[in-house]
Amino acid sequence: MSPVAASKSAIRRLINAAQHTACPCHGCRAGGSHNPMHAISQVRKFASPVDAPPVEKEYAFEVAASNLRFGEGVTREVGMDLKNMKARKVAVFTDPIIAKLPPAKMAIASLEAQIDLPFEVYDRVVCEPTEASWRDAIAWSRQHDCSHFLAVGGGSVMDTAKAANLFTVYKDADLFDFINAPIGKGLPIDRQLRPLIAVPTTAGTGSETTGTAILDITSMSFKTGIANRAMKPALGIVDTLNTRTCSRELHISTGLDVLFHSLESYTAIPYNERTPRPSNPILRPAYQGSNPVADIFSMWALHTTVKNLPRISKNLDDHEAMRQMMLAASFAGIGFGNAGVHLCHGISYPISGLNKQGPKYKFTGYNVDHPIIPHGISVALPAPAVFQFTAPSSPSRHREALAIFHGTTPSDPTISAIPDVEIGAHLYEAIARFLDNLGVPRGLKAVGYTKADVGKLVDGTIPQRRVLDLAPGIGDVAGADGREHLTRIIENSFEY
Repeated sequence: MSPVAASKSAIRRLINAAQHTACPCHGCRAGGSHNPMHAISQVRKFASPVDAPPVEKEYAFEVAASNLRFGEGVTREVGMDLKNMKARKVAVFTDPIIAKLPPAKMAIASLEAQIDLPFEVYDRVVCEPTEASWRDAIAWSRQHDCSHFLAVGGGSVMDTAKAANLFTVYKDADLFDFINAPIGKGLPIDRQLRPLIAVPTTAGTGSETTGTAILDITSMSFKTGIANRAMKPALGIVDTLNTRTCSRELHISTGLDVLFHSLESYTAIPYNERTPRPSNPILRPAYQGSNPVADIFSMWALHTTVKNLPRISKNLDDHEAMRQMMLAASFAGIGFGNAGVHLCHGISYPISGLNKQGPKYKFTGYNVDHPIIPHGISVALPAPAVFQFTAPSSPSRHREALAIFHGTTPSDPTISAIPDVEIGAHLYEAIARFLDNLGVPRGLKAVGYTKADVGKLVDGTIPQRRVLDLAPGIGDVAGADGREHLTRIIENSFEY
């Protein structure tokens, strides 16, 4: 075939194969050896005589996570921890609801029990924070100039505290200086931030373990964030008492975030297929691709969530299942905090953001006065279609996930007999059944989206390069093929 005969999309696919996978068929991911020069040679068959030098793949991964403490009632220790840290003044972040509940009251009492430990309380964090709410928190934090931070709440509270900490240290920085590229500048964080203790009150985001903080850019109608290991808390205090006041709907939504943190990080591209290799270690992203350490944490969290989340859905007095979900949230945080997430999260960001202007769907069980598709629900809506799409990239890993949903092992004859080409369809059905049993809306149509919204959802997904670059099989997300793949996944997410 001559260079003229090759389509642009074919060339893009082959270049992506050379940079991101072993070969264009994705077969090497499932097993067997691979020769990177094979894929490059395929590109050269179609490329012009003068080729750019190949982009070097990553060769290393880092493991970073907060120190963690688990236990019933350990929130009572935060005052002593901050005193031991020689805190000059503590900024306490929470939200108006949590401020009135036992976790925050316990934390405040712990601070008050310490002699000469000043603190200030910021209780204006909003559920699913926005650019405006972050700016308010940052302005408050800069004004009070605290030496240490304490976050008591769900992911929204912990993420807001991280942002306030970052921009208190970088007093003159603009919000978009550190927001992930290409939406923001994605600048590296080269200063030491102030110590942050995170006390989660939901079993979901795993934010107590990670350097990730997410917000809704309302002017752009999608979410994005900052992901840098420099932002991770100094200590995560995981108190197994702290989720007992959550509603059933809140348990389900946050628990689904755990589920897909686990499954996305386990099926992300391997760390040594990610490009480009950083020129300096400070440029190595927090989200690096699947790796042996993250795999262990992600799979444990996936097993635990599939087993325990349905128990909580049926019985809000099942405190053992709640304890296990608290552990699973932190385990999944360690997993995805180092490996990353991909398509479910990337697509979820415009699902949540566009809802405020379009469908205006309001999920029950959340005490808010504005439209909301909670993060865990927005991640779950495209999940069956996502994993049907990604399954060919690594059939063995998707087969393992399928076995977990079936409560068995990959070697079970009912699972092992399924051909590789059918794994995706079976996993689609297994995830859809799991979500249906929890009462999750059955696809995008159920929350008010129509086919006329597909283009907007695709447009809002494409800028999420921080996570989409880890998605197997998607290729150049900004190119025609990437848009085509995303369109098909979103169309297949409308109902099941």
